[in-house]
This record gives sequence, structure tokens and C-alpha cells, in this order.
Amino acid sequence: MLITCGKLKEKYLQDAVKEYKKRLGGYITLTEKELDDGPDMEAESVRIEKAIPEGAYVITLEIEGKELTSVQFAEAIEKLMNDGESRICFIIGGSEGIAENIKAIAKEHLSFSKMTFPHQLMRVIFMEQLYRAFKIIKGEPYHK
Repeated sequence: MLITCGKLKEKYLQDAVKEYKKRLGGYITLTEKELDDGPDMEAESVRIEKAIPEGAYVITLEIEGKELTSVQFAEAIEKLMNDGESRICFIIGGSEGIAENIKAIAKEHLSFSKMTFPHQLMRVIFMEQLYRAFKIIKGEPYHK
């Protein structure tokens, strides 16, 4: 599952997410929960917490998180699946980031870069990396 704060308004970003979701369909069923952004992190955190499925293995995407290569990301997902974690929940916060109470729920914190990206673009980057991870897990060719 992917929980995000903020709507994708730009068609080109919507198209990119739709394309990667279609590609991921050959590997997993990815459910998305798009929540309203704002008006502050506290309000977002209430909505995020309600959206997290019971028993989910929560991973936040945040600038302070651990950076992995694409191969390491694939290995981490594969290990979780092999360990029986079938309900992995990734969270992308809103424009102000992720509240501390949500970070405390997470079992892992990932960063795709020390650079700051708009949360809408981060959704596309995440979808691409998740797709790439499953290509790697399945031993299929991918662009390095």
C-alpha cells in the first residue's frame, strides 16, 4: 500500500503514476490511498494514522531516512516478503513532511535522496523504484 498526502493535479504526473501502477500489476497489487494535504502536519498525521492498515509494516519516505541503492531496496523488499510481511505500507507525507508520531509508528525510514522533491514528484520516483525493485527481484533486465 502507498499512502500519500496531496492530490496529483498535473496530468503528466498522473499519467506517470498510472503507467508504473500498470507495470507493477504484473508483480503485485498496489493499493493507493491519496489523502488531503494540510492544513498542518498534525491534521495530516490523524488522516495518515487512520489509513494505515492494521498489522502493516510501515515504511516512511523522508529526507532523514536511510539511503539505499536500487538493488538494496529490492533486497529489502524481498527480505520483508520472505519474512512473511505481506502488508507493507509506504508513506509519503505532504509538503511539510511527516509528523513525528507517524515516524514513530514506522519500522523503517527511507530516503531516496538528501535533496528535497515535491511530494507529487516523489510519488512518481517511488513508483519507478518499486517497479525497478520487482524487476530486480525477478531477475529481469533493468536499466542501471
